[in-house]
Amino acid sequence: MTTPPDHITMKDIRDNLYSAVICDALDATGYRDQSPRVPLHQLTCATMIVGRCRTTLWADMFHEDPEPYDLELNAVDSCQPDDVFIAAAGGSMRSGIWGELLTTAVTNGGCVGAIVDGAVRDVGKIREMNFPVVARGTCLYDSKDRQRVVDRDVSVEINGVRFCPGDLVIADEDGIVVVPQKAEAEVLRLAWEKVHAENEVRDAIRDGMKAVKAYETYGVL
Repeated sequence: MTTPPDHITMKDIRDNLYSAVICDALDATGYRDQSPRVPLHQLTCATMIVGRCRTTLWADMFHEDPEPYDLELNAVDSCQPDDVFIAAAGGSMRSGIWGELLTTAVTNGGCVGAIVDGAVRDVGKIREMNFPVVARGTCLYDSKDRQRVVDRDVSVEINGVRFCPGDLVIADEDGIVVVPQKAEAEVLRLAWEKVHAENEVRDAIRDGMKAVKAYETYGVL
């Protein structure tokens, strides 16, 4: 088994790990509900998202906004390298709260992806930028006077799963999983060990070992 590095970097995660094995490692450490069971899909590209949560909390509105986009733009401008923009909008499809211009702005700061519990728009333009966005779906309407950011850099929830500023988040075609900072080192170590053990099991099964025997030998499934 390959020994994990002393410090597992974002690049190490992108090159070696994936959401399901991270979820298994969280299970092993007692964190059994770290993946939102909601229909969020990769809408722009299949690139895996790996980074730190940059959180925003959204609310529907039904009146003229005296300061449209205020907190939203501040949140966008605050993005740092390896941030993932989290838009906790309660699943609202009232407007497309993420689009081409916000994507352009966050990439200038080094943001590596967006997870939107709601709707987005300008999907074709964002796809051309190869920027990964995970969301519930699309909506043509602009967010002005329909939805707005009411807080930023706070703990938010998506379907009961908490996303805290700075938490590690991974999203790929299997789903989204968030790793609390206090558990991160142990979870990454376990995930690293498991993924390399799985490689050994896969090779053994390819060489003819039966699945039962492989599980008895390696204890990995």
